[in-house]
Amino acid sequence: MKKILIMGLPGSGKTTLASKLVPLIKAKWINNDEVRKAANDWDFSEEGRIRQAKRMAELAEQYKKEGSYVVADFICPTPKARELFNADYVVWIDTIKKGRFDDTNKMFIKPQKFDFRVTSQDAELWASKIADQLNPQKDC
Repeated sequence: MKKILIMGLPGSGKTTLASKLVPLIKAKWINNDEVRKAANDWDFSEEGRIRQAKRMAELAEQYKKEGSYVVADFICPTPKARELFNADYVVWIDTIKKGRFDDTNKMFIKPQKFDFRVTSQDAELWASKIADQLNPQKDC
C-alpha cells in the first residue's frame, strides 16, 4: 500500500482532489487542518510545519501498516517537510501561483520530484487519472 501526498499552495485544490481520490482507491484520508485541530497546534513557523509533517507522517505510517492506501493533503511547503513525510507517491497541485498566505508563499519551494502534476482545478478528472495510475490493473 502507498502513502500518497497531495501537496500545493493553500487554495490550490488539495482537499477537493483528496475528497474525489479517496473513494476511488479506497484510501484512508488524513487532512492537514483536521490534524492541526486535533493537536491544537496552529504554529505556521518553519518549526511548526516540521512538527506538522512529523505528525502527518506518523499517522500515515500507522494507516499504511494497517494495509490501506493513505492520502494526506497538506501544503508540505519545503523539501525538509516532504522528506519527513516520506511519501511513496507525490501529487503536486500546481494550479495557482500564489496562495492566500504571504508567509506560506515565501516559504513554499516547488517540488523537484513528484509522481503526478495537476495543472487545473478539475478534481474529478485528475482523481480518475491518478487512480488509474495507482491501480493500472483495476479494469482487468
